[in-house]
Amino acid sequence: MPSDVPAARNALRMLRVLAERTAPVPASTLARQLDIPRSSLYQLARTMMDEGFLVHYPEERAYGLSALVTEIGAGMLQTERLRRLAHPLLERLVGEAATPLVAHLVVLTGAEVTYVDRVSAPRAPTTVSSIGVRLPAHLTATGRSALAAMSHQQVRALYPHRDALYRRSGPGPATLPELDELLRATRDRGWAVEDGDITGGYSSVAAAVLDRNDYPIAAMGVTFRTGPDDAARRLLGATVATSAAALTARLRGH
Repeated sequence: MPSDVPAARNALRMLRVLAERTAPVPASTLARQLDIPRSSLYQLARTMMDEGFLVHYPEERAYGLSALVTEIGAGMLQTERLRRLAHPLLERLVGEAATPLVAHLVVLTGAEVTYVDRVSAPRAPTTVSSIGVRLPAHLTATGRSALAAMSHQQVRALYPHRDALYRRSGPGPATLPELDELLRATRDRGWAVEDGDITGGYSSVAAAVLDRNDYPIAAMGVTFRTGPDDAARRLLGATVATSAAALTARLRGH
């Protein structure tokens, strides 16, 4: 199977050329630098505009990068900053816990959480929370902690016209009113709980990480085999909440 995809290569080369310029680049210049016919350039530019990566300056017959490219780069930098600040705290959670567990860091992506870091103790449970995995926010403890830190209007914006919520293995909120009640309990408690909603026999507790505007920029959580008594679970929840607060302070420069 051929490994070279000319259209993809030309799109990446165009992004590189535009990233090196502070001003929009004329179509004629792009076609010359990419060594492709002007007609092919226009087709490529149209596709990249449709996907939100390019902006067209008609008066100048030129193209430039859109804000989306900057947002993607900023998002990657923000995630790496979060990961570096959080990783020692995740290691501490795992190292000081009385029971084998997996600690993880997520960011909220729409109505899903994306796992961006994890630390696993020896003999810890095998979980689906590998880095890069995305799961429904309303089914995970990390997602619930983030949602609980948002306003009612913000949560509704993430779940428009949803009469029935997706459930993975049986448990979990089935409707938005059920989710509202679960989030209220999370706010009262100070940390979120999940029991078998993702994988039967495993539980999680989590707490939100807030930016300077008190928006849940991330969440930290731990997953363990279901079994700790209420006192042990409360201790785990309080410990995770303390770690999330420490990461919040780090992000705010305190």
